[in-house]
Amino acid sequence: MATFDINGIVLALQEARLGWRQSQRRASEPGGREFPSRDALSGIVESIKGVLFPMRLGPPDLRQESEDFHVAHALDAALHALLKQVHLELKYNATLNGLTDSDIEGDALRATRALAASLPDIRTLLDSDVLAAFQGDPAARSVDEVLLCYPGVLAMIHYRLAHRLYQLGLPLLARIISELAHGATGIDIHPGAQIGASFFIDHGTGVVIGETAVIGNRVRVYQAVTLGAKRFATDSDGKLQKGLARHPVVEDDVVIYAGATILGRITLGKGAVIGGNVWLTHDVEAGGRIAQAQSREGAQANGIAAS
Repeated sequence: MATFDINGIVLALQEARLGWRQSQRRASEPGGREFPSRDALSGIVESIKGVLFPMRLGPPDLRQESEDFHVAHALDAALHALLKQVHLELKYNATLNGLTDSDIEGDALRATRALAASLPDIRTLLDSDVLAAFQGDPAARSVDEVLLCYPGVLAMIHYRLAHRLYQLGLPLLARIISELAHGATGIDIHPGAQIGASFFIDHGTGVVIGETAVIGNRVRVYQAVTLGAKRFATDSDGKLQKGLARHPVVEDDVVIYAGATILGRITLGKGAVIGGNVWLTHDVEAGGRIAQAQSREGAQANGIAAS
């Protein structure tokens, strides 16, 4: 008698897969992969990091005299690999929506080219994030230390790339790239969020930024900050309504200290300072200062327990 019932388990797993695919109206005929690959995207993002910051995040034996050669070679390889993943998402979306006349190959090429053309601007934004971290943290000894060591900067590299893909109509690729950073850093930034220049996440663990959050320039947040939704609207059938603006708007030069939970489509005015462990569900005027006691009053006024 075999130690394990391998054949029986394989048949049971096959039955489970077929049941799922039928319930989800997935293709049952033989064929290749339907979805983008997390492993492939992880390698692509690592290559693009080395393209953006070749002497710090590129190969360990890279020399400055061959920097442009490396960037050209790595970028070409990464973009061709990304093109395959873009094609997979667009093909999957077309199948899911019953579209048979889509120019998938052309759309995939246009989207990949658009991402490539965005890389210089993404590098500039990331430079502003690195400088914000260096200037905002007295423990930082150099911009190189910040880039190499700070989880908030790693999360922002992934976010800046993912956000551009999200803008290009590739939400699954964008979400996978964001979740790779989430798993590595504990920082959860939805790629749909809009984040301005010079954004600094100090320490970072437990930060959550929702899909429709809008964040201005020179904003600083600390660990365990949540920019979330207060409630979720449903339709007449009780299903969640997707895409509604439900997360906070944070204007320029705002500081949010550790553990603050900020919920709903509220506005934190320019230069506001939000204290630690605050539960906040109401607007804050420009230059306002919110301490824990004030946040509890606002929460109680909105019928929400502030414990």
